[in-house]
Amino acid sequence: MQNNQILKNTNAKLLDEFNASLPFDKKLYKYDIAGSIAHSKMLALQNIISISDQEKIENGLKQIEKEIDEGKFEFNIEDEDIHMAIEKRLTELIGDSAKKLHTARSRNDQVALDFTMYVLDNAKKINQKLKSFIEVLLNLAKNHIDTYLPGMTHLQHAQPVSFAYYILAYISMFQRDYERFESLIDRNNYNPLGSAALAGTPHNIDRFKTTNLLNFKAPTQNAMDSVSNRDFALDLLYNISMVMMHLSRLSEELILWSSYEFKWIEICNEYATTSSIMPQKKNPDVPELLRGKTGRVYGNLISLLTVMKGLPLAYNKDTQEDKEGVFDSVETVLISLEIITEVMKCIKINKDNMLKACKVGHLTATDFADFLVKKYNLAFREAYYITKDVVSFATSLNKDISELSLEEIKKANEKLSNIDSEVLDVLDVINSANSRNSYGGTSKEAVLVQIEKVDSWLKKSK
Repeated sequence: MQNNQILKNTNAKLLDEFNASLPFDKKLYKYDIAGSIAHSKMLALQNIISISDQEKIENGLKQIEKEIDEGKFEFNIEDEDIHMAIEKRLTELIGDSAKKLHTARSRNDQVALDFTMYVLDNAKKINQKLKSFIEVLLNLAKNHIDTYLPGMTHLQHAQPVSFAYYILAYISMFQRDYERFESLIDRNNYNPLGSAALAGTPHNIDRFKTTNLLNFKAPTQNAMDSVSNRDFALDLLYNISMVMMHLSRLSEELILWSSYEFKWIEICNEYATTSSIMPQKKNPDVPELLRGKTGRVYGNLISLLTVMKGLPLAYNKDTQEDKEGVFDSVETVLISLEIITEVMKCIKINKDNMLKACKVGHLTATDFADFLVKKYNLAFREAYYITKDVVSFATSLNKDISELSLEEIKKANEKLSNIDSEVLDVLDVINSANSRNSYGGTSKEAVLVQIEKVDSWLKKSK
């Protein structure tokens, strides 16, 4: 008999550890308390509970929130989750009145509410970080309108562009990220409280009242969908994955550009480390970690997609696995945005090395071909082959096409014997960049328009 009791106790403890979500969902306590206060107010207004009971419940919940804030609340894994932990403590504080709080709701709609509020709140926090980061990038762009580097395709030198233009390309990515979070907030700003277990409740509740109290746009339309829906969490994980993908692309460039092969930038000492055995090395740890953490965030998205893919309606215990990955991704993206913002504030740009790199790879070859088309009315294909001869001739002289003299250009192809000195301006790398004046291009004029657009966007998003 004693052995059976020991086994029973062991099994109960094992089940508690396996079944409980309290170790991680206690993070939701503020949302749970806010939802419970709103629910109690609605119950009182609908004469489902007395005003006296509601006041006791609200005061008790506020005391519990203070206890948790101050680290005085005792969490017990036997309570299973944050909802039961708070309800148990409330009963200790105010007695039987606490037992009336759960009228007309279920843990199913309670957790849906808490988690939705968490997602919406943190979507706003992420957007605040994104906006701060965009402001830093825009300031960097404004300071480097006249800094030039090779624009690349296939990681090969292609055409000269301004560094401001390059940074504005990343700003465009992060603006889209910001707008995705705005869309998430709008699309998921619906109140699931009152859905109960899966089919609503026979009590005369007012879901619009709790919706107003909790600052939602409207109540959810279908109770069954409400308790089983985790699309809002998947939206958040996808949006975070997009942010991290963009940060990873930027990180890859920072890693390359800070190498000895490039030496276009230097990451400030506060955000780089030296090797443990090679004192001359400075490692780009922050961008490398950002690149690595991107895979971790992707994993959280795929994990929840996999959990949800085969679930029948309505609530299933599987969805308890929705939170840890979301919490991890939120914490990861918030610190990632914070640290990359600081890195980009103090990054050092080597303008001379960037400009020097523009004179490797014949970046103005296309400008030469376009010049022949415009000036001498040649077909582009004919101009293309003449330009190939000029590039080959420059290579034989160990020069870039932009460094050729007029006499050397004339020698490159017999059809160029009468070419005039205007071509030398065309071959200049800075002139090349500034000639691309189409809307969205890299010319100084086009870049200033883009900067103005981002400035205007930032003012509107405040």
